[in-house]
Amino acid sequence: MPADALAHADDLADFVAASPSSFHAAAEVARRLIDAGFRQLSESEAWPAQAGGRFLVVRDGAVLAWVVPKDAGAATGARIFGAHSDSPAFKLKPRPTTGSHGWLQAGVEIYGGPLLNSWLDRELRLAGRLVLDDGTSVLAATGALLRLPQLAIHLDREVNDGLALDRQRQTQPVWGLGESDSADLLGELAATAGVDAARIRGYDIVTADAARGAVFGHDDVFFASGRLDDLASVHAGVVALERAADGFDAPHIAMLAVFDHEEVGSATRSGAAGPFLADVLERVQLSLGADREQQLRSLASSWCVSSDVGHAVHPNYPDKHDPVVQPRLGSGPILKINANQRYATDGAGAAAWNGWCAAAGVGSQEFVSNNAVPCGSTIGPITATRLGIATVDVGIPILSMHSARELAGVSDLADLARVAEVFFTA
Repeated sequence: MPADALAHADDLADFVAASPSSFHAAAEVARRLIDAGFRQLSESEAWPAQAGGRFLVVRDGAVLAWVVPKDAGAATGARIFGAHSDSPAFKLKPRPTTGSHGWLQAGVEIYGGPLLNSWLDRELRLAGRLVLDDGTSVLAATGALLRLPQLAIHLDREVNDGLALDRQRQTQPVWGLGESDSADLLGELAATAGVDAARIRGYDIVTADAARGAVFGHDDVFFASGRLDDLASVHAGVVALERAADGFDAPHIAMLAVFDHEEVGSATRSGAAGPFLADVLERVQLSLGADREQQLRSLASSWCVSSDVGHAVHPNYPDKHDPVVQPRLGSGPILKINANQRYATDGAGAAAWNGWCAAAGVGSQEFVSNNAVPCGSTIGPITATRLGIATVDVGIPILSMHSARELAGVSDLADLARVAEVFFTA
């Protein structure tokens, strides 16, 4: 495996470890880009003239970052690389300190569509934001703290014939020993953030796999990690935007759009169906002197690449895939296609994507679902519908999608970042 691909995977492992929740992911994107010379803006303050600048803005667990060329005008279009910061998990309920029979447990609700059995017998973290009595928010993250212990086979002799978990009774993780009235799970989180638990007035806290991402396999071809859906795309976009920002002279604005809540439908203020991207694009256009007609011209000349993971062909379940179109790990990013527009790709988008891949020297492969296995959707159709921007859906092929620990090809991860850089700069 080439050294640059291995270095990219190692950096992704660092990025995922620093991003156990969507709020941490947005903060880590901001930290890396600020270190690269970007200026963070506040939505509640006036924004400066944009031409020739690098900027970012964070809204809850979402972040937008962009580079404006020096000669940008009122109708300059944008190249937007979109991804999402959230992943399937378990989310803390109100009054989360529970337990029975001498075990301390956490009261959780299922977030998104996790592959439930994959979360069994793993050490888990808690992470997210705590909202305090003065209205401020702080990030909090524990180390390995919880576990969902599976019932021993001696007590369920038919478990290998089919495991079905009761979503309420059998998905409450343990985190200690004792009685719930003498423990405080929020206090554990508050201690990691250095705040008094009595000041907590609200919270958004999820579980995350505590194990670090790892390269393995013959010739180091595999990379396994939690939250590759969709932090692999977020990381590729950050790396590409950092590279593109140096000496940026493209005839368009380069933008990274990282949304929250994709796994639960995107219909929030920080999701792709919300107003965040439209708000920021309008403010950037206004800062460049655009009137309404010029704003529409800008959108008409813009592109969005919606990047999310897709299914690689599974060697043990080949009948679940299209019999002809079968993406493989290590063969390059995928172009995601669906006749019913669950993905936004059309012929024009396919041609554009293949051109960017060719310019990057990267192979590309297609993904389409087996007709008997309906596919999911992405932020791509949402963005195209909301803003009318030409959009193409892409990503990397993986196995074990929505598992607590997913599997990707090392070379595909680096290749996605290379294409994203070409997309920003070409």
